[in-house]
Amino acid sequence: MTKPKTFDEYSAGFPAATQSILETIRATVKQAVPEADEVISYDMPTFKLGGKNLIYFAAWKKHIGFYPLSEKVSSAVPELSMYKGTKDSVHFPLNKPLPLELISRMTLARREEIE
Repeated sequence: MTKPKTFDEYSAGFPAATQSILETIRATVKQAVPEADEVISYDMPTFKLGGKNLIYFAAWKKHIGFYPLSEKVSSAVPELSMYKGTKDSVHFPLNKPLPLELISRMTLARREEIE
């Protein structure tokens, strides 16, 4: 399997429904922080700001992993406790609507943390 070099290459490896979810996340992050650069890092779609990882995300079998989280982001977005995840991620189930406003707020909180 070839490692993806672009978002489109990454997304192409998933079913159409998952591709749509990935594209929606991509658009939500771009809208929140239009000055962020889009790259692939750790084989995942990533947005960088000032050379630092702003947000990256990945599709899994049953969820979308959204990274990175930090204590500052978590405290700015208390609704994250409603979702499963790890210390540095939140998992959005593929079978539920995406919380786009929450994704936007996390992205903005992360931008604030970087700046």
